[in-house]
Formats: sequence, C-alpha cells, structure tokens
Amino acid sequence: MAEKIASARISVESSALLKELNDSLPFDRELYYEDIRGSRAHAYMLMKQGIISPEDYEAIEEGLKRILEEIESGEFRFDGGEEDIHMAIESRLTSMIGDAGKRLHTARSRNDQVAVDFRMYVLAKSAQIGGLLLELISSLLELSREHRDVLLPGMTHLQHAQPINFAYHMLAYASMFRRDYERFVDSCKRNDYSPLGCAALAGTPHPIERKITAERLGFRAPTLNCLDSVSDRDFALEILFNIATMMMHISRMSEEFIIWSSSEFSFIRLSDKHATGSSIMPQKKNPDIPELLRGKSGRAYGNLMALLTVMKGLPLAYNKDTQEDKEGVFDSVKTATLSLMVLREMIEEMEVLAENMEAACAKGHLSATDLADHLVTEVGLPFRDAYHIVGNVVNHAESLGKDISQLTVEELREVDERIDEAALSILDNRVCMNARESEGGTGSISTGRQIDSMSEWLESERERFEKDLSRLFSR
Repeated sequence: MAEKIASARISVESSALLKELNDSLPFDRELYYEDIRGSRAHAYMLMKQGIISPEDYEAIEEGLKRILEEIESGEFRFDGGEEDIHMAIESRLTSMIGDAGKRLHTARSRNDQVAVDFRMYVLAKSAQIGGLLLELISSLLELSREHRDVLLPGMTHLQHAQPINFAYHMLAYASMFRRDYERFVDSCKRNDYSPLGCAALAGTPHPIERKITAERLGFRAPTLNCLDSVSDRDFALEILFNIATMMMHISRMSEEFIIWSSSEFSFIRLSDKHATGSSIMPQKKNPDIPELLRGKSGRAYGNLMALLTVMKGLPLAYNKDTQEDKEGVFDSVKTATLSLMVLREMIEEMEVLAENMEAACAKGHLSATDLADHLVTEVGLPFRDAYHIVGNVVNHAESLGKDISQLTVEELREVDERIDEAALSILDNRVCMNARESEGGTGSISTGRQIDSMSEWLESERERFEKDLSRLFSR
C-alpha cells in the first residue's frame, strides 16, 4: 500500500466507499487561500520560536507562494488522491521542497488547521456580505429620497389600512437590512479569535507562541480554550443564521415586488433585464428575479437546519461529522452574495408607477381612522362611539359606490349630524399621511428625518467598515 500522508496507523487500503464518503477535496478546495495563508503564518511562528530552522522556513514560504500561484493559474493538479485541500497542499509542498515540507505540520493538527481556515473564510465572507448590505441600503435611501411624496396604501392583512408614502415603505426594508448588517458585524467581532495552535484538542508540548500566528492572520487574539476551539462551529452557524434571516427579509421584499408588478396592482414596472417571457403566452412579462430570490430563502433555511442538526449531539472534541459544516456555508454564501447584487440592480432599474399607487389610495377607506380621531378630539366623543359611527360612514360610502375620502359633508351627516365640515379635510389621504409626524411615523417630515438619520448612520458605518472590516477580506 502506498504511504499516505495521514495514515500511519492504518495498514490496509481504505474501502473505495469510505474514500467516496470521506473525501472533501471536491468542495473544500474553496479554502485553498485560507489554508496557504494559515500555513505561512504557522511556519513563521515555528521559525521565530526556534522549532524549525530559518532555511526550512524560507523553503516552506517560497513553496507555499508557488503553490498559490499554481492553484490560481489553474496549473495545480487536484487529482493526486488526497482527501482534502490541506493534504493536497502539504503533499505538493513536500514534493517540491522535500523534508522541510514535512516539518510544516509540527505543533499543528488538521483539527486546528481546518478550524482556522474555515473561520478566516467565514469572517471574510461576513465582511463581504456586510459591504453588499451597505450598498443595498444606499440604493434604498436614494429611492426613498426620490419618492417621499408618493402616496401608497399601507396595508395590514394585505388589506388597505392607512395612507403612507413610498419612501416610508422602502425605509422599512432599509431598517431590516440595517439589522442584518449589524448581525454580520457583531458576528465578526465575536469570532475574531484564532484557533491555530490548539493542535488536536489539548494544545502542544512544543514551545509555540499563538499570539504570533493570531497577529499575522489579523485576529484580535488566540482563542482561550483549545478543547472548545477545535470543535466550535458557532461561527459557521452564525453566518448561516445571519444569511437565513437576511434572505427572509429579501423574500418579503420580493413578495411585494411580485404583487406590485402584477396587473392588479401595477405599482412598479420591472426592467426587462430582470424579467422573462412565457414559452407559450407572448404577452407575458414574468417577475422571475423576485420569484427566484423568494425561493432562495428555502435553501438558506435548509443549510442552517442541516448544520444545527449535525452539531446537536457531538461530544467534545473534534468529530468527523463536522466535515458536513462547509458545503452548506459555501452554498449560502454564494446565494447571499448573488441575491444582494441582483436585488440592488433590480431596485435601481425598476420604475415606480406613482400615479397608480396614489390612485389605489382612493380605495379601501384609508382615512377612516382619522375621521374617528377627529370625532374624539373635536366633537368629544368616546373613541368606541366614534369607531362605530365611522363604521357606519364606511357602509354608507360603499352603498353610494364611493371611497370615504370622496364623500360630501351632506353625505357624512346623513350618518351622524355631529360630523362637521372640518372632517372633509381630515378625510384627504395626503392630509392623513402628513398628520403622522410622530417619531417613526409616515409623515413627509418624519420620513425626511428617517432618511437623514439612516444616511448619517450609513456614512459613519462605511468609514467603520473600511477601518475595521475590510481587513477581513481574504482575497
């Protein structure tokens, strides 16, 4: 049997089925950059601590640089029979530089090697997704600035409820995506610790200095406990949860865009770049982009639940089950980055059909609550009495084929003589919308304050991103 790099105890050839089940190289090659980066830092620390010679370090450093060039140029061959990216790189290094390559794994296990590689990847992707969220929020703010005076029927239960403005509606989504961004940032801070040097589970008797590798890799510090560090996948669960929550927000927005682009609503018109036709119906323009985005949330949920299930019963420390941690993360990261980019592009190129939005406000009696409030404040009625009077006004309006906002004072008084002429202005939907200037409300002034506040936050967060998070990018 040919000698394998990590099989000293095994004396017979592995089952072909075991190999198929065990080998992770087809997917974990995604970590090649992080693996080489971690190995270079580890070799530097070994040299600094006198564990390997400067000559061996120089050979390892140059060999790893060459391997990186080979992989990125497509020259590297991934068919050498190695089970994962870590063994593939180490095997190639040893074939290039001989015994010096065999010394690289001193004071290190694949357990802490995988943990640091994967953690660097997750931190970098969390920062990348955070940057894309900032750009999406910027696009939503620009859309809001342009449409803060456009009336839109606000809904509950998908029924007309109260008049709002379109900018206010977009700011609701901007607020969701801001929370998403903050979750990614918080995860980066919480997981900014290096597990490298923990070895298999208990540390190492070699005189290593973990602070050296942590600093060279850009981590805040080494992790505290080696037993926890090699088995911890909280950082992977966090990025999966953060993506799943973000995709839920994207799905909600996509659902509204699908509804709004229908003939029944016609509130927006998607660019032809972001729609498709029908194979049989020549008139069709289907909202495929938001439909695909809505569907992608299911993938993200599934990847989160899969890893939660893998981790739920694992004893300390490392177990091979955690090889199942990467494919779901890779898939969710790809889904998240593509979704954010296409959503932003779609938003920037869609057309807002303001006239149709405003016309829809003349349906559903959006100003009914304001009439009830007027009867309370100006006539002095208890709210419950006013509530029932306005319910009768709505019934009367529907019997006349009108919206409540279209009634004359005479028609209002047919229901209750205490309704005064001042109620007519109260029933105007724009007046209703602008009356809500309380903090966080839909009035134009309040909406303007929200735009200003979100814009100030965005500007400061971009500065913080460049200062604190851009360092996490691994490429």
